[in-house]
Amino acid sequence: MGYIKKLRKVVGSRPLIMVGACVIIINEQNELLLQHRKDNGCWGLIGGSMELGESLEQVAYREMLEETGLQAQQLILLQTYSGEGFYYQYPHGDEVYLVVTTYECKQFAGELKHDEEEAFEVRFFPIEQLPVNLNQVDQPIIKDYIKKA
Repeated sequence: MGYIKKLRKVVGSRPLIMVGACVIIINEQNELLLQHRKDNGCWGLIGGSMELGESLEQVAYREMLEETGLQAQQLILLQTYSGEGFYYQYPHGDEVYLVVTTYECKQFAGELKHDEEEAFEVRFFPIEQLPVNLNQVDQPIIKDYIKKA
């Protein structure tokens, strides 16, 4: 998150438009991979913000590898989310309006591991048994995915 960190030095915690991507990773048992986030204690999708010069697809590939140890073999573009429902205030006070492009990944390789700076763990959950404490901005994305699945 180098670009956003640099902006924060100039604007402080005031609201920013933050563009990024997330990945709905589904295994062969039709389970959804979530990360238990350290910043807010919630379970959330894999993803993050765009760096200068990156495409949204590159963000999705990079974040998936960094946060899970898994390398996407194929990403399928699903939808872009934005608007008032995607306002988020981090526990430390930074405010953002997210523009999130969502991808689906069912084909991946590698050994599952988590980014120890960002998450307590990553785990696959049956779609019908997702944790109650889902990250606020991930909830509508997950609900839309489940409706269409």
